[in-house]
Amino acid sequence: MESAEIRRRWLSFFEERGHTVVPSASLIADDPTLLLVPAGMVPFKPYFLGEVKPPAPRVTSVQKCVRTPDIEEVGKTTRHGTFFQMCGNFSFGDYFKEGAIKLAWELLTSSVADGGFGLEPEKLWITVYLDDDEAERIWHEVVGVPKERIQRLGKKDNFWSMGVPGPCGPCSEINYDRGPEFGVEGGPAVNDERYVEIWNLVFMQYERGAGDGKEDFPILGDLPSQNIDTGLGLERLAMILQGVQNMYETDTLRVVMDKATELTGVRYGAAHHTDVSLRVVADHIRTSTMLIGDGVTPGNEGRGYVLRRIMRRAIRNMRLMGATGPVVQDLIGVVIDTMGQQYPELITDRKRIETVALAEEAAFLKALKGGTNILDTAVTETKAAGGTVLAGEKAFLLHDTWGFPIDLTLEMAAEQGLSVDEDGFRRLMKEQRERAKADAKAKKTGHADLSAYREVADNSGETDFTGYTLTENESTIVGLLVDGVPSPAASEGDEVEVVLDRSPFYAEGGGQLADQGRIKLDSGAVIEVRDVQKPVPGVHVHKGVVQVGEVTLGASAYATIDIKRRRAIARAHSATHLTHQALRDALGPTAAQAGSENSPGRFRFDFGSPAAVPGTVLTDVEQKINEVLSRELDVQAEVMSIDEAKKQGAIAEFGEKYGERVRVVTIGDFSKELCGGTHVGNTAQLGLVKLLGESSIGSGVRRIEALVGVDAYHFLAREHTVVAQLQELVKGRPEELPEKISTMLGKLKDAEKEIEKFRAEKVLQAAAGLAQGAKDVRGVALVTGQVPDGTSADDLRKLVLDVRGRISSDRPVVVALFTTANGRPVTVIATNEAARERGLKAGELVRTAAKTLGGGGGGKPDVAQGGGQNPDAIGDAIDAVERQVGETA
Repeated sequence: MESAEIRRRWLSFFEERGHTVVPSASLIADDPTLLLVPAGMVPFKPYFLGEVKPPAPRVTSVQKCVRTPDIEEVGKTTRHGTFFQMCGNFSFGDYFKEGAIKLAWELLTSSVADGGFGLEPEKLWITVYLDDDEAERIWHEVVGVPKERIQRLGKKDNFWSMGVPGPCGPCSEINYDRGPEFGVEGGPAVNDERYVEIWNLVFMQYERGAGDGKEDFPILGDLPSQNIDTGLGLERLAMILQGVQNMYETDTLRVVMDKATELTGVRYGAAHHTDVSLRVVADHIRTSTMLIGDGVTPGNEGRGYVLRRIMRRAIRNMRLMGATGPVVQDLIGVVIDTMGQQYPELITDRKRIETVALAEEAAFLKALKGGTNILDTAVTETKAAGGTVLAGEKAFLLHDTWGFPIDLTLEMAAEQGLSVDEDGFRRLMKEQRERAKADAKAKKTGHADLSAYREVADNSGETDFTGYTLTENESTIVGLLVDGVPSPAASEGDEVEVVLDRSPFYAEGGGQLADQGRIKLDSGAVIEVRDVQKPVPGVHVHKGVVQVGEVTLGASAYATIDIKRRRAIARAHSATHLTHQALRDALGPTAAQAGSENSPGRFRFDFGSPAAVPGTVLTDVEQKINEVLSRELDVQAEVMSIDEAKKQGAIAEFGEKYGERVRVVTIGDFSKELCGGTHVGNTAQLGLVKLLGESSIGSGVRRIEALVGVDAYHFLAREHTVVAQLQELVKGRPEELPEKISTMLGKLKDAEKEIEKFRAEKVLQAAAGLAQGAKDVRGVALVTGQVPDGTSADDLRKLVLDVRGRISSDRPVVVALFTTANGRPVTVIATNEAARERGLKAGELVRTAAKTLGGGGGGKPDVAQGGGQNPDAIGDAIDAVERQVGETA
């Protein structure tokens, strides 16, 4: 039975039994604590926690999942994988233990002809929690499983919780006996390789307290309603139904290994090390395809790093098996053809997925060539020095310059018998991040425990957002926090977070910045609102400062937004939609939105593209946008079902989570997108859109920045002033400026070359005198000295090599010259073969000199370069080099 058929039967079985079918959520987790969805129940977590009302009392899904904690074990065993599908059925206060157990048994043991999976009942073993007498009774008395095939296990194996205080309960697992060829008998308590778990039934009936690990936490009592959460591993069931040894031989992975065999000539089963590589390729390419399909793009942070890491690991394993050219398109094509039966959007998005993947492959193949040479050199140097640990600085260089994920460096170093200074690497990465930007996460989540917001939602319901039609309205304060703590009142000067029952304030989301404004109380108190966020679904939290008077919980208030700011943001948001559509028209559907920010008078728009957008295309896009403005198209918003929106061709943003009902914003006949933001009423209200340019922000992702309305006009006015000034300077018309300025720059460049040539000749004229002044140090001809300040490092190197060449090669020669460039000391040291035979190596001498100068350096034994911070120490550095020459020679 193929995997697609397993999925179809699962959903059909539960739908026929009153369950609402819920599509798989995106792999991009809608949870700030998770990068990716690691389990089938994650999308239902808000329902189990009581944050959101479930769509129905009974639901079922087949959820895409990715787990990467054991990524280095993938391929080495047949049990580890990164992508899997979890079939689940869920009950929210509806059926409980008996219902879940009977449904599971019916589906597993019913004949294939009757819509079941046709497993032999006598091969199924059951585990229950130690003291769950009720579950054991149901399995034995109601279902009929013999007691000898029911085993009790402890909290570690058969008790479930989310790892934090909240719902928990005992589990009951269904295991399949694969037969004596897989090990000794005795049930899953004895051998989990032979008795493989296929289905876990979780009975959520208790509330747990705080504690560590899987076992060390107290049970606080019963939940108000009992829930069911089950999970069946589709790949594990496929392994059994397809009669294969492991998941890598199932239909959706075996075809990828077969394609890898076709591309490399390496046959699965021929050798252990190539089997490992084939399994790595199959797993990682499938996972990469699914991640890109859900909108993840390769990068150096977060989920983008996960994708980059597994893609590059797969590509490198193909190289290890002998592949010499690009392979990703062929491999991903097989995955799309196979998994597309279950997820048709993969076929629809084939071009975009391939574009992102091919760009990453091209970048990595280039990096692999240069980075491997750097790594090999570093490994050789480390081993030559007797070391067993590759320096963190080298790992950082490979990551920062060549795009090597640290995991790849660890793997390649281990293959050559070395470990890596991970602490040093991570310290350098941290320093780089701190230099780049300060963390802004606190702004999004606020300072309060989320339970405080959930309590407001439970007591008062969700905030009624009136901002689509109103800019001010009467409200009641239903939630008040001071410095992150719930409070009945707040005084003048207090930082507050306020929840209103009705609010015209837009909460930041969908790329649109929040509204600002004021909340006035009947008492005369005033709150200046600086930000609005939604820390939990449906609750608008207004963050600001009490400017006047005292604010009290339950008080009547009047909320007013800054209308000028709102209109400027609305113009930017509508311009973003126009830009998105114009880009798709110019570049195709691969130019899908990857993020945006709409702020007053300006916006930025991120989109997928494997290469820079040509200037001419950007000009055409800008022209098309402004032509649309002149058409005075109406902008309309309509709420409809997600299916109807898709039928109408509405564009959805990757990574966004949408409910059954969605808001669709339509701009005339030009653009149609799913969007919850605020917009203008007509395109004429935008006035003008000016694209400032585009740039890369990551592999396969570009960013356009633009101005709208008055801000665009002010920019063009400044540009006009600059052009007028340039006209005056070069005495030419506007259209002549590029040619005239280019001619002037060409002459300037030629003059600089002449000056550089003259300076180099002057430096080299000193070579003869320096060679004649060589000092004899224990038989070594030593030349040291300081050349004029401002000598470039390149000219200094030429001079050093020239001096070395002027002294007879029969004698050991060491030349060490110094200069100061841009206020910092620089040194170049060279040795000849006779000196190296005496143990005098340029790299070691440079390290001595550079240390004295307060810096570092290195290079080859024949020539090396270094520098430092203290130019006043050049004399001491010369003395240090001379001492080392005397001691070594």
